[in-house]
Amino acid sequence: MSDHPSRTLAAFAANLRFEDIPEPVLRRAEDLLLDWFGSALAGKGARAVEAIERFGRRMGPKEGPCEILISRRQTTPLFAALVNAASSHFAEQDDLHNGSVLHAGTVVFPAALAAAQDLGASGRELLTAAVAGYETGIRVGESLGRSHYKVFHTTGTAGTLAAAAASGRLLALTPEQMLHAIGSAGTQAAGLWEFLRDGADSKQLHTGKAAANGLIAAYLARDGFTGARRILEGEQGMAAGMSTDADPGKLTDRLGERWALAETSFKYHASCRHTHPAADALLQVMAKHDLAPEQIARVTAHVHQGALDVLGPVLDPRSVHQAKFSMGTVLAMIAHFRRAGMKEFAEHFSDPRIAEFRGKVRMALDPEVDQAYPLRWIGKVSVQTADGRALEARVDEPKGDPGNTLTRAELEAKALRLAEFSGAATPPEMRAAFERIWNISRSAKLERLLA
Repeated sequence: MSDHPSRTLAAFAANLRFEDIPEPVLRRAEDLLLDWFGSALAGKGARAVEAIERFGRRMGPKEGPCEILISRRQTTPLFAALVNAASSHFAEQDDLHNGSVLHAGTVVFPAALAAAQDLGASGRELLTAAVAGYETGIRVGESLGRSHYKVFHTTGTAGTLAAAAASGRLLALTPEQMLHAIGSAGTQAAGLWEFLRDGADSKQLHTGKAAANGLIAAYLARDGFTGARRILEGEQGMAAGMSTDADPGKLTDRLGERWALAETSFKYHASCRHTHPAADALLQVMAKHDLAPEQIARVTAHVHQGALDVLGPVLDPRSVHQAKFSMGTVLAMIAHFRRAGMKEFAEHFSDPRIAEFRGKVRMALDPEVDQAYPLRWIGKVSVQTADGRALEARVDEPKGDPGNTLTRAELEAKALRLAEFSGAATPPEMRAAFERIWNISRSAKLERLLA
């Protein structure tokens, strides 16, 4: 194990070359870029996202080299990263890495796209930077451990360092400069789960600021600004202040051999990822036994502790976004519509029949599920029917996990649904963007994703 993991991780991010990255990892990075693009467009019209966009419009210049996807405005890298990151975390369908519980795409791609457009970088440089960001952020999230996630939103904390690594790679920072960028990112890293109790808008601020602060840290480092050299493992660093079970060895775990980006999952349902395993298991029960919602008397979702920590406070959701963190609401959507998409939440989250079904659902800590988490997210449900049957189902790899992944056709269909829901782009515009993304490694100079 390295005695200075912050430096080792920074050197990896700074020195990573396109030629170092295996072909399957590059193709996965393209998949993740397209998936992020759809989620970014889905935020158009959302109150919290539009508030941040108005802030950017007021505080930032009216033109610049970087695109804001939901408004198609051009502005500086800072405000483009801020708004695009906030927007892409609204739909709750952006990617997630299981082991770190990090939504890497929502912070890495906004920062990387902004820096790439600012610098006139190539598509290859963008993909390389994205891989550097994923590999860095995932390892930081894993190293901070389960205790960190109980209080801190890892995407806001570890995500800030992921954005710094991606931006710094595009800026061609030296390993020493990258170390300073990571130090400055770490000291700005923030995001607390308390907002869920109020249904507050903080989640969009977490991702927006993570991407923007990471980008700030990288640009400052290029200009000679210094940061803490041991921000991750130091006596007063992130692990010391934000975790009780940190493992610094995970910061440098098989760098250059294990590609953590390839372990990232796509989100099929438009809800908190902690609800997905149980949702898939309930789908399995209902399909197998041809159940109608009225035939179900009670559902028990057998979950890990992280699900209880995040979903437990949401007892009576008062908004669409809060409903996405309610296990009962999500399972009610599955029971009634066999899916929990943007449309279902927007049109039905407060329906009396959804509320009635929500009252039938409870969560229970399951030792097997909890022991497997976070590396594996097992879904188990027990269903009691109105006629007295006791039914059970289990899902070992929820839809979207690497072993049960979405195809490129499914990713395109998902992105089309998200853009249609928000009205951010037409199908022809989306197909043109898909073509740009699938061929991005051939682009000598990255320009707009959305014409």
